[in-house]
Amino acid sequence: MDARKKDARKKFVIGSLVIIATLVVLAYVGYTQSKTYYHTISEVGAMQGSILQQRMRVSGNVRDGSIQHVDGRVDFVLEEEGKTMPVSYIGTDPLPDTFKDGAQALVEGHLASGGRFQAEEIQAKCASKYQAAPPGAAPAQNPGQTMANPTSSSGNGS
Repeated sequence: MDARKKDARKKFVIGSLVIIATLVVLAYVGYTQSKTYYHTISEVGAMQGSILQQRMRVSGNVRDGSIQHVDGRVDFVLEEEGKTMPVSYIGTDPLPDTFKDGAQALVEGHLASGGRFQAEEIQAKCASKYQAAPPGAAPAQNPGQTMANPTSSSGNGS
């Protein structure tokens, strides 16, 4: 009976080690596949070798007039400090409402052949929407918000 307990304990320890090793390997693989490096367009242009195959994020401004919807993807050009990068968005999520000419955009994906960036995710913001108002200027009204007393702000009332 003592031999059976040792055998069962041995199997339990081996099974536990196999499960722990599997979890460690899965965690490592998940970590390496999900990490994303942030680079500027200038940095990407200077990269060489296997580093170009990494998943990365690149930021820039959408060039005016460059957005084109082509065969299930969206092509556009990002600009930053005089450098440009052609981008093709191949993701499944709809484009943000703020994605338009001149908007600041952050694309996530990888560099494909020919220097074109294959974006799987896009985040965009309209630069003017987030700038501070000049001193003394009235704050912008939020969409969907109504004014409490429209006559007081027009100068006709009080």
